[in-house]
Amino acid sequence: MGFLKNLFNREPKPGKPQEVSDADFEQKVLAPDTPAVVDFWSSKCAPCQVMAGLINELGPDYAGRINFFKLNVDYNPQAATQYQVRSVPTLMLFNNHRPAERIVGLIQLNPLREKLDKLAK
Repeated sequence: MGFLKNLFNREPKPGKPQEVSDADFEQKVLAPDTPAVVDFWSSKCAPCQVMAGLINELGPDYAGRINFFKLNVDYNPQAATQYQVRSVPTLMLFNNHRPAERIVGLIQLNPLREKLDKLAK
């Protein structure tokens, strides 16, 4: 049983995106002093899967400096509406408790890394 408990009750790896919803958006994303990146996505969106792969690749490099989140717009329309997300994938970068930058559509790995480096400073 210890094996199953370890397998299913693990904390997410540092830097891996956590799920966020309309209900806990403010608490998880805006309240902490750590900069945050929110990946607004949909399960019907193939480019969203590519963006998720980029975030999974880069996230661990910024563990402790940037918090990463995923928000499914199909189930959480309030946050998407509040931040005027009209297309997915959209990445919103938050700093000092407010939006700092928006990236709509796919972005290549190196330009994304440059934006994250700036956010992490």
